[in-house]
Amino acid sequence: MRNKQTITALYDNILPVLAKHLHQNLAEIVPLFHDFSLERVLDTWTRGTDLGATEQISIENGNIQLLGVRLKLEGFQRAGIAAFDLEKELLFKLHPYSYEVGPDKNKVWLEKTYEQPWDNLEYQSVSRQWCDELIETLTQKLESLT
Repeated sequence: MRNKQTITALYDNILPVLAKHLHQNLAEIVPLFHDFSLERVLDTWTRGTDLGATEQISIENGNIQLLGVRLKLEGFQRAGIAAFDLEKELLFKLHPYSYEVGPDKNKVWLEKTYEQPWDNLEYQSVSRQWCDELIETLTQKLESLT
């Protein structure tokens, strides 16, 4: 069930391990850019339909709807191509008894209950899909500039 403990477990335990897998898969992409950051994000703005108008959205209240990881790649460096930046998120959409993981609010790669632990194959699969999408976005951007 979504509550302070399960949200904290996702934020403090699952996201850092997933970020480590993502970072490993980015090893060949990061050097193409001047700077990069990979950070955890917590959406304290999206209000669920089950919340009162005045209830504060927070981990403490156990009513967060979205959390995840955001990648920022800044200053693509290649001779003859104008520098550009890329951003990509990996979102956890939190429901009352389960959550969905995907690159946006509408695409789902993995669905789990809060009690289900992650195994190494799930970390690898999600990070591989995410990096494949990032490479596709980068390729499309480069094709549009040449």
